[in-house]
Amino acid sequence: MLAIALFALPLLLAALAAVVRDDVRPRLVPLAGVAHLALTGTALYVGDVAAFDGWLELDALGQLVLLVISVLFFACSIYVPSYLRLRRDRPNRLFCVALLVSLGMMTLMAESQHLGLMWVALEASTLACAPLLYFNRHARSLEATWKYIVIGAVGIALALLGSFFLAYSALSAGKDTSLLFGDLVHQAPQLAKPWVHAAFVLLFVGYGTKIGLAPMHSWKPDAYGEAPAVVGALLAGGVTACAFLALVRFVDIAGAAGDGKFAHDLMIRIGLVSMAIGGVFMARQRDVKRMLAYSSVEHMGILVLGVGIGGLALYGAMLHLVANALTKGVMFLSAGNLQRAYGSKSTEILRGAIRRTPVSASLLLAGFFAVTASPPFAMFLSEFTIVRGTIASGHYAIAAIFLFLAFVVFVGMGATTITIVQGKPPDDLPPLKYRDTFATVFPPMLLLVALVALGLYVPAPLDRMLHAAADLLGAR
Repeated sequence: MLAIALFALPLLLAALAAVVRDDVRPRLVPLAGVAHLALTGTALYVGDVAAFDGWLELDALGQLVLLVISVLFFACSIYVPSYLRLRRDRPNRLFCVALLVSLGMMTLMAESQHLGLMWVALEASTLACAPLLYFNRHARSLEATWKYIVIGAVGIALALLGSFFLAYSALSAGKDTSLLFGDLVHQAPQLAKPWVHAAFVLLFVGYGTKIGLAPMHSWKPDAYGEAPAVVGALLAGGVTACAFLALVRFVDIAGAAGDGKFAHDLMIRIGLVSMAIGGVFMARQRDVKRMLAYSSVEHMGILVLGVGIGGLALYGAMLHLVANALTKGVMFLSAGNLQRAYGSKSTEILRGAIRRTPVSASLLLAGFFAVTASPPFAMFLSEFTIVRGTIASGHYAIAAIFLFLAFVVFVGMGATTITIVQGKPPDDLPPLKYRDTFATVFPPMLLLVALVALGLYVPAPLDRMLHAAADLLGAR
């Protein structure tokens, strides 16, 4: 029953949001955030959460992704009512409904143990996010929405084709077809290897597109650049976490089928390419949200690199999944505050923010140090662990490239961020109408505190969860 309640509650609140008054509707979002976080805590405490004959079940990976989704959505949900009060020029019905539906579908994605159900949940979350991208209703947001839908549709279609190939690999080997991941892993050594190999390539490209790995990332700068800040945070920390979960489930199957080396080598190469492209395009970026989009490309590359290396780096990748979601929440929400204060997201106008909106500017600066893996933030610990694992596995050249690319990102992103925070404000700025309030700065501040806490100490329950998730993937 708990497994059903986790995804059904947001959907029920979405239906309620569709019919209540405009002034009541935004309050349903934080209500959903609190209730979902409570249900998630209960599910993690109970441990054995399943339904529908194993189609829904929270294993170690699902638990970790569910926790990431729930915590990030909770912080963003607190932000939503104050954001919508500032955007009274836009109707909020579709915005609130789509947010709640996306939460329900991301939760269903984390719980899914069936190949087809997982695909449906991820596609549904994609479609639910599309109206959120078009919230500003101008030409750029329309273009970004169509790019997100069309490129995402190509990716999800390739993933579906890969799923068919994987299912056919069982038929080709004379096995009964079961689309449950546990059965697929168990049957993997007997599956037809050519079909498994082809399936993994298609699934990697398909779900890699949803993650935003280079070179399948072309939708990301436009989508993140035009999305409201709260939507960008959920896309960068929540939807990508779901797509990453889908990808690593197939890495698990490929490993059990004896195709693990191919899968890991591919992930290492694409991980480094994503880091490089993210770092290059982040430098001198003139749009602060597009800069954060390329930062997401980089960090998705770090995630798949850690999984590709395996061993200790795999534990670092699991921790990085958590740290990335928290950091993107800090960066997007504080950048959104600055955008409203300046009426622009262009770095040519966003200058001297510490004088205009000191709290949000300080949060953006702290978020920069967090996202570039500076101590004492959690990303320092996760990336340090990945580098340690890379060196321990004998991949010295990869570790050196990783550190060089991290330095490039620090310098390129730092130059832009310091200018935004400490530069001289333009002389022709209009009078300040927006001011930081508790409701707009508390959510990113809460996430920032969590980043510092995780950088200094990983609580034992979370540490066990991270180890369990890493062990689940590292068993093969």
